[in-house]
Amino acid sequence: MKLDRISSPCKLICDLDLEFGLCKGCGRSREEIALWTRLSDARRAFIMTELSKRLLSMKNKT
Repeated sequence: MKLDRISSPCKLICDLDLEFGLCKGCGRSREEIALWTRLSDARRAFIMTELSKRLLSMKNKT
């Protein structure tokens, strides 16, 4: 049984935080955004597990 591919976490905000180098909407790096369609499902799944932590880190910056 083939699993569905992991879809993009894009929130259509597309604004990079220059300090963190991450999108303020989805939490991905510029490279991750550019390569998303070519990444393996395992790599996408790992990135997805990191996004909420990344976004929280950006929110909590001082």
